Amino acid sequence: MTITQLEYIIALDRHRHFGKAAAACFIAQPSLSLQVQKLEEELQVEIFSRNNFPVIPTEIGIQIIEQAKKILAEASLVPELIQQHKKIIGGHIKVGIIPTLAPYLLPLFLHNFMQKYPEVKLSVSELTTDKIIRRLKNGTLDAGILATPLQDTGLVEDPLFYEEFVAYVSKKEKLYNKKFLLPGDIDVNKLWLLEEGHCLRSQVINLCALQKDAAIEKHFDYSTGSIETLKRFVEKSQGITLLPELATLDMPASKKQMLRYFKSPAPVREISLVTEKSFIKRKLLAILHEEIMAALPASIMQKKNKKMMEPAL
Repeated sequence: MTITQLEYIIALDRHRHFGKAAAACFIAQPSLSLQVQKLEEELQVEIFSRNNFPVIPTEIGIQIIEQAKKILAEASLVPELIQQHKKIIGGHIKVGIIPTLAPYLLPLFLHNFMQKYPEVKLSVSELTTDKIIRRLKNGTLDAGILATPLQDTGLVEDPLFYEEFVAYVSKKEKLYNKKFLLPGDIDVNKLWLLEEGHCLRSQVINLCALQKDAAIEKHFDYSTGSIETLKRFVEKSQGITLLPELATLDMPASKKQMLRYFKSPAPVREISLVTEKSFIKRKLLAILHEEIMAALPASIMQKKNKKMMEPAL
């Protein structure tokens, strides 16, 4: 049994296709098939059933693959131990972050992080919550930065901060003349929402007591995953959208005049650093946590009176 063989069976489990798994491992398909077969012969069990498409692991195969993941995770710790011994902080950490957070949080800490830790390779992917969870579990991501709680016992959540929801109101709307809002003040027929799949959408729906299956008749229906697009709609036409607080920090004064805050306790979302339970690169995770916290504005860190909105998955 070799580390390479374990990598191949994990890849095959991930892709459920010999050709795709081989491509992901940068080898020819016959070579991958041969190594998987050799491992099965050595263990005297069938790890994958060839009678199905896509290829699926057998019952014992599932257990072997889970153990293989643990072995590879432990093996990946060896270079980190050497770096720690030499007092070098290095390594590779792959992070997923939700789109409603990425353009506002990443610029706050990325530059300082890369300058402070030149030996660390940080790979960041902008993904929706369900994709981050899936990739944490299949090992293609080390950590996720997303809204919590997730209600998943296989994941560990390390809360970073609480981000307030703020209404962005067109000057043509009656709510523009109010100083503070209640969720019930918002006319859902005038509310611009992100497309399905974004946890921020589900939180706004919950906050405004809007049923997911409610039929809201509009002359214009638009699907977007961009908060910036929703802001443009409010600015150039009419309506309302809800923004996470970080999305408001760099607004010019003329745009901030369109912000309306909720009466206390203000609705907030919890943002956490999430890992799979067996995650081992704790040193890299710790410095990532530290740099994010150091970069956050004081206003974000002072949330005391809050009403947390849970993401609906």
